[in-house]
Amino acid sequence: MSLAPFKQRFPWWGGDLQTMANRFHPSAADLAPHASERLSFPLSDGTGDTLLAMLDRPAAPKARWPLAIVIHGLTGAEDSAYVLSMARHLLDRGHPVLRLNLRGAGPSRPVCGGHYYAGRSQDLRALLELLPSDLTRDGIVAVGYSLGAAMLLKYLGEEGSRTPLAAAASVSAPIDLAATCQCMMRSRNWLYHGYLLGQMKREATGPGAVLSAAERAAILGSGTIREYDDRFIAPRHGFAGADDYYQRCKPLAFMAGIRVPTLMLASLDDPWIPGRLYSGYDWTSNKALVPLLPSRGGHVGFHGITDKRPWSDLAVARFFEHD
Repeated sequence: MSLAPFKQRFPWWGGDLQTMANRFHPSAADLAPHASERLSFPLSDGTGDTLLAMLDRPAAPKARWPLAIVIHGLTGAEDSAYVLSMARHLLDRGHPVLRLNLRGAGPSRPVCGGHYYAGRSQDLRALLELLPSDLTRDGIVAVGYSLGAAMLLKYLGEEGSRTPLAAAASVSAPIDLAATCQCMMRSRNWLYHGYLLGQMKREATGPGAVLSAAERAAILGSGTIREYDDRFIAPRHGFAGADDYYQRCKPLAFMAGIRVPTLMLASLDDPWIPGRLYSGYDWTSNKALVPLLPSRGGHVGFHGITDKRPWSDLAVARFFEHD
């Protein structure tokens, strides 16, 4: 892809600072001169839930360039720093962009009784079926981050060559959910873990959430992310427990079925996701998967010396255009 290797930029040295950089150095929310409009996607699964998204149209569109769907990670939304950064870069290059809020996330929270989880690939399938033809006539690509990337990989593996996506990119996906949860709960990650768990509780119990008294108590009483998954996510969505949920929804179980070109971008020093999951995978087993595994970059970080934009933005855009 003619992409310079990733080299971390001062002061974001090491996996932890790379990971925290999005919080300390957020992207500007204003995407001007590009234009944005709110889109709604009522789901037909009987829940009455609606996915909300922001459609961004480039000021200088490029002919026959596909719509790019950007999918946030755990407790993220359309205005997460990494989502806005990726959107701006794609818009500047002429792509229309759809910034999706997963079920119960961000602006979708008040209009959804339900909630997203790593295995809810049916929501992506429903969204793609609901997209108006004027947005998809030049094709569709998608990039997912962290949990959103896990959901995207599961969907791609389930659909195989049937997906309407021409290409996809995964950034910092927890391809093994159990190993990622175990890694997150290490003592060295207590700050990340506590912050994420608090955000998950606020999100899951926010306005619009339809919860029984027992579910609300399970959410608020969970002392770890694993307990949250075991007491709330698993029983809510038909799993026997956290282990069953992790096993049945991990992307590793679906990646062999992916048939469209898919960039697999992950840092080997990610403090949340063990690098061995990526370095130990047999990438020759599926030609559709294109690994890009720098030794540095943290979790959804990749703040490098070659450009003020995250190196991951450059890599994803180059991949979509090269492919």
